[in-house]
Amino acid sequence: MGAVTRGVGAAVAGGLAVAGALHAVWTVTPWPLRTPEEFADTVVGTGEGVPPAAACAAVAGALGAAAYLVAAEAGVAPAVGPARVRRAGVRAVSAVLLARGAGGLVVSGLGLGARSERFRRMDTRYYAPLCLALGAGAAVTSGFPGRGWVA
Repeated sequence: MGAVTRGVGAAVAGGLAVAGALHAVWTVTPWPLRTPEEFADTVVGTGEGVPPAAACAAVAGALGAAAYLVAAEAGVAPAVGPARVRRAGVRAVSAVLLARGAGGLVVSGLGLGARSERFRRMDTRYYAPLCLALGAGAAVTSGFPGRGWVA
């Protein structure tokens, strides 16, 4: 694996880890926003506050697992298990993030759904592009477009 791919993988793993940590924080507080209502408007786009702690913890765990998979695939964390399974996991991470990013741009960009205007603005400016960047980086880390991406 080249230095660039290793660097991309480290950056993506770091971004996923930070996002996971932020979701873990949200199990107990709406920080960095002031109120649960402001959180609902900005981060969720609906509802009256922070999602249930269990939901935030589940997302934090999934993001932590994704961060590990990308870091291990990039060679910046110890690899556990078969390389083929790890690579498939990174490709799944990439696919989910790319779908979230593209979907966010379409749904929020066109004003579809029952999300707040503030959420739609944040989604098109920050959330969806970040998902696209992380998804593309994960794809690069797992060997796209080589290493068996096309059967």
